[in-house]
Amino acid sequence: MSEYYVGSVAREGGWLAVAYTTDGFDHAAVVDSVGELWTRYEESAARIAIDVPIGLEASDAPRPNERLAREVLGDRAGAVVSAPVREAARKHRYRTASRVHERKTDRELARRAFDIAPVVTAVDEFLNAIDDARPIFLEAHPELCYLAFDGEPMDEQPAYAAGYAERMRTLAEFDRDAPPTVQSVAESTAGRRIPIPAVVDAVALGLTVRPGPGSLRSLPADPSTDERELPIAYCYRSETTLTE
Repeated sequence: MSEYYVGSVAREGGWLAVAYTTDGFDHAAVVDSVGELWTRYEESAARIAIDVPIGLEASDAPRPNERLAREVLGDRAGAVVSAPVREAARKHRYRTASRVHERKTDRELARRAFDIAPVVTAVDEFLNAIDDARPIFLEAHPELCYLAFDGEPMDEQPAYAAGYAERMRTLAEFDRDAPPTVQSVAESTAGRRIPIPAVVDAVALGLTVRPGPGSLRSLPADPSTDERELPIAYCYRSETTLTE
């Protein structure tokens, strides 16, 4: 059986997974949960990069990787949504979660952060329960992946046509097979409501963890861990580090 290098993004329509081998793109699939993602690739994945926070702070926000990512992304810094602290992520009402987050961190909880809290909690609980998954799962941010591939942050929003074209050009320059891969991945989502930017992002994450040009690196280079010993870092692939 081939080893897979998987990039996966979580959206309302499900978890879109793009699987590479060392030879190139192999397949894509849509699953309903992080647990199902693990079940599908438990025996075959060397690495799985996801765009969901791994490693939650108990009393500090933003996390170190989020702070550094904002610094290097410049005008695209707004794409980084700070994860809620662990206790706040488990609250079901925004006002309650925001109150807990502010008490722990002295910072307001963004509505966007609360909106992703259910999937953040699902990943946190999954990794707390499944020790074998911990060394396989890595956190990645698509905008950081594009920056690492291109050398510069993206100029346009991903939801716009110009942003789609910019990201497709970046992927194609990094891997000439990326455009047909994006098409194949899009076709694999038939019957599921997966946004177009999510398809491009999943391919970017797959190319990040698949062996290729440059090295797989982390931001920060020497990451800290949370109270459950989960690393707090974004992975990216580049010839050089993004920070000194």
